[in-house]
Amino acid sequence: KGEIFSSTYSQTLNRVCQAVERKRMPFGQIIIGAPGAGKTTYCNGMMQFLQGIGRQVVVVNLDPANDTLPFEAQINITSLIGLDDIMDETELGPNGAFIYSMEFLEKNLEWLKSKLDQYPDGYFLFDCPGQMETYTHHNSMRNILEKLQKWNFRIAAVHLIDSFVCTSPSNYISGLLLSLTCMLQLELPHINVLSKIDLLKNYELDFNLDFYTEVQSLDRLQQYLETDRISKKYGALNKAICEMIEDFGLVSFRPLDISNKDSVYAIVKAVDKATGYIFGSLTQGNENIMALAESNYEYEPWTDE
Repeated sequence: KGEIFSSTYSQTLNRVCQAVERKRMPFGQIIIGAPGAGKTTYCNGMMQFLQGIGRQVVVVNLDPANDTLPFEAQINITSLIGLDDIMDETELGPNGAFIYSMEFLEKNLEWLKSKLDQYPDGYFLFDCPGQMETYTHHNSMRNILEKLQKWNFRIAAVHLIDSFVCTSPSNYISGLLLSLTCMLQLELPHINVLSKIDLLKNYELDFNLDFYTEVQSLDRLQQYLETDRISKKYGALNKAICEMIEDFGLVSFRPLDISNKDSVYAIVKAVDKATGYIFGSLTQGNENIMALAESNYEYEPWTDE
């Protein structure tokens, strides 16, 4: 019976491997966040880091207003549609034009697919717009990301939040609620990042950094919220929001200093584990992939060599 099982398992694995090999399975990051969170800076730093460790990085700019990038975007939505053109033709304001651009891209996904197919071995960084309504309740972005997954892309959302929110309990709660909403709306593997963490040294925090990254015991924020004249009015609402966030138990943060290689490397490890990049392709001889997924696998320490 053991031999029969082994033979059947081997044949099944071979068929799966052949099916997988016929499909291109690129990996990538969906970089989202509010304006000023550091998305473009993140893309620039992450691109340089990944290129340094040998990955063929392809930057995809999905922000039609971002026409002054500090690096070359191999795929740029501005070659399909521009924000100024939308505003002139539709008489929409900036936010409405952003929504229109995402809806336009959703209806012209073959354009995006034709561009992506030009980089069969690429690792993709999708630099997305800063209008958060595209990730919290409007469906076009979610539909675009679902289509990417149908094209066999293995992607994870990297949500950047300016670490300055940690200096104010009310801002921090807003950041938590925004993160949870994006996670539930996009339904992707999700890495929440506190960006510009190096700048926090200029401020005095109510708690140590672990409190903000681990998102535990949010009831401890109540005493600080009650000292604020405005927040005090919404004590019951703040308490309900904190309880809801803890009940879901989904939100946590990773600190990031984009100028620090070890900090960037920690994010790369988290994203690679979320997307399955560290587990490799499902090819014959890689039968231990599920065992590895269940383990506490760690990369070798990063060195400059």
